[in-house]
Amino acid sequence: MTSNLATKLREGTKKSHTMAENVGFIKCFLKGTVEKNSYRNLAANFYFVYSAMEEEMERHRDHPVLSQLYYPQLNRKESLEQDLHYYFGPNWREVVKPSEGGQGYVNRIREVSNSEPELLVAHCYTRYLGDLSGGQILKNIAQKAMGLQDGEGTAFYEFADIPDEKAFKNEYRQAMDSLPIDETQADRIVDEANDAFRLNMVMFEELEGNLIKAIGQMLFNSLTRRRSRNANEPAAVNG
Repeated sequence: MTSNLATKLREGTKKSHTMAENVGFIKCFLKGTVEKNSYRNLAANFYFVYSAMEEEMERHRDHPVLSQLYYPQLNRKESLEQDLHYYFGPNWREVVKPSEGGQGYVNRIREVSNSEPELLVAHCYTRYLGDLSGGQILKNIAQKAMGLQDGEGTAFYEFADIPDEKAFKNEYRQAMDSLPIDETQADRIVDEANDAFRLNMVMFEELEGNLIKAIGQMLFNSLTRRRSRNANEPAAVNG
């Protein structure tokens, strides 16, 4: 039995974490460049990913390992439904679908749930602790960049049932350290967490095309407006 899974995951995924933060879409996001169409497509992908993860955790709620990490207050499916209603309208269920990368992520969650359920620990760790750690920062960036009012399109970042996020993260890490797993299983979970980061990066990279196109359009609009203004100004008189 191992007692330091949380540390193993933190240390064992450092490189993957850094790589994910350096994907162009995320770098732009962190710098305040958030394009609404790209963002809503990300929210749609997250809806399918979290739905799969939460359905499988519910299915395994009595599993000897997963039962100790069964925290329904972490669930994001309902909050994502609120956001998708905001971005896509009341018929959002008829419109949204996962991208190729999003579907690949969902498939992997289903696969490990059927073959090695304890590997779901890696997916919960990668997504939920990340959401809790940087959620409010990302929420503020998204609101400012997209001109959102408080509560509009950012329900994903709100954990209403977790009043003290720092205390909860400590509790969650302690629960991970108490899981009845051996060193081999712990190593498998770390490997799976690195794969989860990779699956996230695939989704982020898919969105870069839309973002680059949007940035290019904004630059084009800015330049053409500037040229239009210049064209209306009187020409300088030669001395």
